[in-house]
Amino acid sequence: MPRLRPLLHRILRFLFRTLTRLQVEGLENIPAQGGCLLISNHISILDAPLIFSLLDREDATGLVAYKHRRNPFYRFLVDNVGGIWIRRGEADVHALRAAWQHLKNGGLLGIAPEGTRSRQRTLLRGKPGAAYLAQRAGVPVIPMAIWGTETAFATLAKLRRPEIHVIVGKPFHLHPLPRGDRDAALQQQVDAMMERIAAMLPPAYRGVYA
Repeated sequence: MPRLRPLLHRILRFLFRTLTRLQVEGLENIPAQGGCLLISNHISILDAPLIFSLLDREDATGLVAYKHRRNPFYRFLVDNVGGIWIRRGEADVHALRAAWQHLKNGGLLGIAPEGTRSRQRTLLRGKPGAAYLAQRAGVPVIPMAIWGTETAFATLAKLRRPEIHVIVGKPFHLHPLPRGDRDAALQQQVDAMMERIAAMLPPAYRGVYA
């Protein structure tokens, strides 16, 4: 475990609890141990730090877009909590292997199936990589819905505490892939995963899964 991880966890949890009006439901749905894939929507750069602050598992990590390494604060945070950098838009075999190995070793892995932050603040079409990881590792999937982070900085600038909502759904397992078009089957499964997130979001955030 990275040396600064426990300290960063305490600091982030304190900041979110103090500076925002944070409302969280369903944290009990996250297993205390065992491999699992945590999936969420992605509407703000605050989403990953928020999720990290909520998790009590020392084996929790996540996939983070390599482009964020240009941000010194984000690079410091990700490197010191054991995050896995991934190059979006290409077959990053090294990152996918590290993610699969983490799941097989019984760890918790967080991922945004959309593959990028939604500038529209609504759900984008999920990418099949999330379903591929869940299938290959044979782990349960835990859906999480987040909203309010997208306006947090603007609200704080007005010296007001932003209201942030997090809902965690119940774990579920993907059905075995049918024979035939594997790519189409994985897309159907990630769509079903995204629909679980959409069901927990307010209608205005559901985007292509409305």
